[in-house]
Amino acid sequence: MVTEPDTLVAGATGLIGRWLTAELLTRGRSVAATVRDAPVREGELRGWLREHGADDRALTVIGADVRRPDLGIAPDDARRLLSVQDVYNTAAVFHFGLDRDKARRVNVDGALNVLHHAARLPRLRRLVHVSGYRVSGAEPLPYPAPEDRLARLYRHYGAYEASKHEADAALRAVAAATAVPLTLINPATVIGHSRTGESGQYIGLADMVEKLWTGRLPALAGSRNTFVPVVTVDYLARFMAAVPEHDRDMLHAHWVLDQATPELPELVALLARHLGVRAPRVTLPVGLVRRLPRALTRTEPETLTFLSDDRYSTASADTLAGAAGLSHPPVADALRRWADRLVAERFGATRPPLPGALTSAAGTRTYVAGDRTHAEP
Repeated sequence: MVTEPDTLVAGATGLIGRWLTAELLTRGRSVAATVRDAPVREGELRGWLREHGADDRALTVIGADVRRPDLGIAPDDARRLLSVQDVYNTAAVFHFGLDRDKARRVNVDGALNVLHHAARLPRLRRLVHVSGYRVSGAEPLPYPAPEDRLARLYRHYGAYEASKHEADAALRAVAAATAVPLTLINPATVIGHSRTGESGQYIGLADMVEKLWTGRLPALAGSRNTFVPVVTVDYLARFMAAVPEHDRDMLHAHWVLDQATPELPELVALLARHLGVRAPRVTLPVGLVRRLPRALTRTEPETLTFLSDDRYSTASADTLAGAAGLSHPPVADALRRWADRLVAERFGATRPPLPGALTSAAGTRTYVAGDRTHAEP
């Protein structure tokens, strides 16, 4: 079945991109997905979509690279995209300890390349870009920013988060100059699917869960009021899919997070009770942890900027969600299922033969939580 795509998803093989693509296809949208190494990644993407109940017959896979001008899209493929109305940019490089130039090539230059491509589409309705809940709304950054300001930004936040700050400022400025309708999605920490717990991402808060499970989390950084909000990946995909139907102004920014997320100490305690392990009893101020040797704290310094008592306004996201008939799933249940899945998959070391199951072997320790049995070497 050959269809003209009405939606373009850049970064369709990433965590958010693949769940968004599945949601759009389920809604009957015709999706063009840009991927690098298309001959190999196309099969992987289509297989994943089918496994998750999405009909991929309305999917067009386009070889592209957001780091290149015009996204490196071949002329014939570019003509196939002229029917696109809505563009989603979920492409990003997300690691801690990144090189500044590598982070900027994808997260800043890549974001602008997607915007410039969207600006040339004759039927464009909206560009939807994934930013971050600790990015938009922070102290405004001019664009282009002077080098001394950028240098301080990258020193303070590290390359990943700093590049997201820079991209946010760049997109706001260039979208306004080119009259591109723009929605910035500022998601919280993305956890697994609300029903299955599946995520496929094992860094960030997932790394803390791994330390908790393996007994390597003797203390928490932060305070009793530290707030690390979460959002399930399926809710985020549904929210993003609804955005073009509801946003009308030239610029929108939505903080997409579950306000019912417990403060970090209680979140960790909840998971510890569920996993049958001991929760850390000590909470250390972030400033102190930052000064301690990394070999002692076993903490990636860039993660410390996320440990804050700040709260975030979700008013615009709540309004859109109400209009679209969306509601967050119960957060405690979602956290438990996500933790189940992380342990079942041994935090990325393996995938279970069946959803939520991992066969025990000699030399493993097992426990039962809910209706799942987990094993750990």
